[in-house]
Amino acid sequence: MTIIDSLNLSQNPEWPTPQYVFDALDREFHFTLDVCANEDNHKCKRYFDIKTDGLKQDWGGEVCWMNPPYGKPISKWVRKASESAPPGGDTIVVGLLPNRTDTKWFLDVMKASEIRIVHGRLAFGDGSCTAPFGSIIAVWGTPHTPKIDCITFRQESNNHRLEEYYG
Repeated sequence: MTIIDSLNLSQNPEWPTPQYVFDALDREFHFTLDVCANEDNHKCKRYFDIKTDGLKQDWGGEVCWMNPPYGKPISKWVRKASESAPPGGDTIVVGLLPNRTDTKWFLDVMKASEIRIVHGRLAFGDGSCTAPFGSIIAVWGTPHTPKIDCITFRQESNNHRLEEYYG
């Protein structure tokens, strides 16, 4: 195992989406499908779990939320998102991903119509501590001119908001 391999491994590849992050993005995109979830962490009424295997399903015509398992499988999810949502098509995929520009799979992220770099580190799951890595929001399928932005999620009591900074 190389040093890079050890940095990309996690004892648990599932990092449940912070609800305030999903809520802020759902207000913008109105998701119809969570493509990689389970019964405990799905964010949409319709979702694919390990049994239905979202990688084998058609995502066409959907507005998809994707917080894939982190680690080696992430490359397959990013490739599927890139291939399923060409610019200006009938499918949009929004993915919460680790900010790992040094990986091979990040080349598929660069095909996204938008990349939003999350300012700071997110607290996943129960929110007791922040992730040991930065995050990005990648958006495939929107008709926007490709762009990169920085966003900040602020968790406030019962009022979650999304701040965007444009350079």
